[in-house]
Amino acid sequence: MSLTDLRGLVAKAGVNDTWYQDPHLPGRPVLLRAARPERYSPTTPLLFAHHGDLRNGGDYRDYWLPLVDEANLLVVVPEFPSSTYPGAAWYNLGNRVDETGRTRPREEWTYGVPARVFASLRSQSATAWRCYGLFGHSSGGQFVHRMISLGFRDGVAVAATANAGAYAMPDLDIRFPHGLGATEIDEAALRALLAFRLTVFAGTADIDTTSEHFPRDDAAMRQGPTRYARAHSYIAAARDAARQRGMSCAWTIIDVADVGHDGAKMSAAAAAILAAALHASEP
Repeated sequence: MSLTDLRGLVAKAGVNDTWYQDPHLPGRPVLLRAARPERYSPTTPLLFAHHGDLRNGGDYRDYWLPLVDEANLLVVVPEFPSSTYPGAAWYNLGNRVDETGRTRPREEWTYGVPARVFASLRSQSATAWRCYGLFGHSSGGQFVHRMISLGFRDGVAVAATANAGAYAMPDLDIRFPHGLGATEIDEAALRALLAFRLTVFAGTADIDTTSEHFPRDDAAMRQGPTRYARAHSYIAAARDAARQRGMSCAWTIIDVADVGHDGAKMSAAAAAILAAALHASEP
């Protein structure tokens, strides 16, 4: 099977893995890990689920495996290997800038990978849908909300970020990656972002700050002392930005009671909500 042939992702019910070579990121293949429901057909909605800092796409695929039949979703986890996508710069921050701080061409940003995978799945008749969903936990939540914030929303019906460690606040006066300043986002783009349906899932017990993966830089600490607090700061900032512009904010936050930094439990909490939104979308 060639690296660009994705039909293996739907070959059988359950687990299917296939390598994908993005045309704009040569030599850096992404391992696509799929959880296919028993009743899959090309009319089954598709959700991309994004792993955390450990780049453990297999674990996240397995978190969704017991959920896909009831949700009736095809879930694909793009795994970005740390050997070829090292550190936050290549993943959480989307490969947006090079080592000198120069902005790379937009097509080289890793935020564009899900849309190109989706286009390939459509071209190979693995999905008949024109839209898809996004879910990301921890660093995957950082990836998803920054992807959405920087305008990679074409074809995205619903997006959710869960237990992110730090956020790109909807504020043009705070520099990226902790805000949207010093990016191509302008006032019109910010208004469009605030009008997009983004869901933030926050584990109420996600308050441990001892992990080596918890962001402690000054800009992140200004967003709150814990991941749970930062999620609420993010929503509060969005609602304040919308009020300042005389518009409503389409973002929502859902507290997941008694859950900490747990990808499996947060996936389970999000599954029915995301499935309902996707099934209600235009196929």
